[in-house]
Amino acid sequence: MLNNESARQLIEEIIKLYPDAKPTMRYENPFQLMLVVILSAQATDASVEKVTDKLFERYPNPEAVVQSSPEEIEGYINSIGLYRNKAKYIYKSSQQLLDNFQGQVPQ
Repeated sequence: MLNNESARQLIEEIIKLYPDAKPTMRYENPFQLMLVVILSAQATDASVEKVTDKLFERYPNPEAVVQSSPEEIEGYINSIGLYRNKAKYIYKSSQQLLDNFQGQVPQ
């Protein structure tokens, strides 16, 4: 395992190798980023991109998520692998945000 200094040096070297690298996932706020991260596990960026517009429209915030159900969320993400588990994680994470962080993704 790398210590903090070694990890920082490694990251700096990677940035030098790929100075023009840009993230391919689109998101506008921390909540959308959280959703993208959940969806991206064992999925391609392209498959996640196909569902985010409708998902973000239907679920703009944690409140909208917990007013639905994991089964409803599945309908928006069923083209992505492991969609049932991911729907549950989205629902549970949103509930935790409301319960513990006033609906905000912690910094």
